[in-house]
Amino acid sequence: MKKEDKSQIIENIKVALQEYPAFYLVETAGLNAEKTSALRRACFKADIKLLVVKNTLLHKAMEELDTDYSGLYPALKESTSLMLTRVGNAPAKLLKDFVKKGDKLPMLKGAFVEECVYGADAIDALASIKSKNELIADVIALLQSPINNVIGALQSGGNTIHGVLKTLGEREG
Repeated sequence: MKKEDKSQIIENIKVALQEYPAFYLVETAGLNAEKTSALRRACFKADIKLLVVKNTLLHKAMEELDTDYSGLYPALKESTSLMLTRVGNAPAKLLKDFVKKGDKLPMLKGAFVEECVYGADAIDALASIKSKNELIADVIALLQSPINNVIGALQSGGNTIHGVLKTLGEREG
């Protein structure tokens, strides 16, 4: 491969790493064509960009960026696929689904999520990380709960007052 081609690939990887807030390093080399297609389809549905990269080019791209990815450098062995995502837990859930089906691959080698480096053994922790939308939904639910209680109390209090006034009105009549 020509030096110019390598430089362009490194630049493309850098752009991708900057564009997506989270990424996973995954071992996919042992997948057959059918399982590779299934993985690509699952990634597409989950809005995950899947790239097969050369470790040395990925390493150089990471070194050229301002973020410290040094914790992931040991994972850059064998073949590596890069799963780029905007939702930090989406690839972990996808990988866990493949494991549930009895597949040993794809296998997590490392991840960079929420500005933290995770190792190959962190798949459960990564899957349990809540996405931004899930956290927003939790906050809204927490905020709505007291409001619903106040509205319920006001409505029941209003019904009680209405009942008392109705009873008093009937007595006078």
